[in-house]
Amino acid sequence: MTRDVQTTEEPVQEYTPEMEERLAHIHERMRHVVPEPEWELFAPEIDAIERLKRKRRAVILAHNYQTPEIFHGVADIVGDSLGLARKAEESDAEVIVLAGVHFMAETAKLLNPEKTVLIPDVEAGCSLASSITGADVRLLRQAYPGIPVVTYVNTSAEVKAESDICCTSSNAVKVVESLGSDQVIFLPDEYLAKYVAGETDVKIISWGGRCEVHEQFTGDEIASFRQGFDHLVVLAHPECPPDVLSAADFTGSTSQMIDYVKGRRPSRVLMVTECSMSDNVAAEVRDVEFVRPCKLCPHMKRITLPKIRESLQQLAPTVEVASDVAERARRAVSRMLEVS
Repeated sequence: MTRDVQTTEEPVQEYTPEMEERLAHIHERMRHVVPEPEWELFAPEIDAIERLKRKRRAVILAHNYQTPEIFHGVADIVGDSLGLARKAEESDAEVIVLAGVHFMAETAKLLNPEKTVLIPDVEAGCSLASSITGADVRLLRQAYPGIPVVTYVNTSAEVKAESDICCTSSNAVKVVESLGSDQVIFLPDEYLAKYVAGETDVKIISWGGRCEVHEQFTGDEIASFRQGFDHLVVLAHPECPPDVLSAADFTGSTSQMIDYVKGRRPSRVLMVTECSMSDNVAAEVRDVEFVRPCKLCPHMKRITLPKIRESLQQLAPTVEVASDVAERARRAVSRMLEVS
């Protein structure tokens, strides 16, 4: 879709009582995780972004790993990779701003080819997405002819285009078993592949990619937290190493971990994943104590309120996917959504 790309200036105004009144509903969501002095710094940016969203007919999608001032401050839709993929397709906005990493913005563009999709920082990448290329997938197909390729959504559109179907951490096992094959190529996360292999009888042929955040956790680290905190419930993301998953009480995607905390209300919990998620959940589940070993994703943290505002002002940087790649990649993502 062709849009007027004329810059829309929306100056950041001084924090005033009138602004506080306009943003009171947002402030209430954030007051338990954002100190008051920080709120007064964030509020003018949030106020400007809210005005720009209305002018641009825009919606902001934020991943669970975004910081609270984005997740609770300006996001219209939040979730994990699967949730964002689904809701991006359902949105009637003209502009989608992806507060996440580049492959997520590409996925939003695949599902919304006629909409303008923005990524506030083009350098917001992903170690998993960088670990494999389309050429790698083609070579794997030559080495294992006839074996279906399941690709984690944490990959580029180019890699998705070479795949039969995509998956997320929340539906990986279901997707693998939906193919009716006794073996599959599963890309690119080595640890997620090991987890899936332990949950199904399908033989898994894996790749060596790893998440630079989740691979930092160790089983010994989890054991030390259990020694230091009584009645600790440990929830781990399946991108973590096997010894971490063995030490956890529950393994699941970010959304599955959130559902566990909201549904079961453990008195004390450790979420073994990117640490901003604990802040975001804590804002909504105030009767649960969160133990927080902080492992930050440097790519997610490239997205900031000023960058979101500038992106909306300039309608840039836009995310585009070549039509020949997009058609094949869209097919793999759509097949995933049909299964889940």
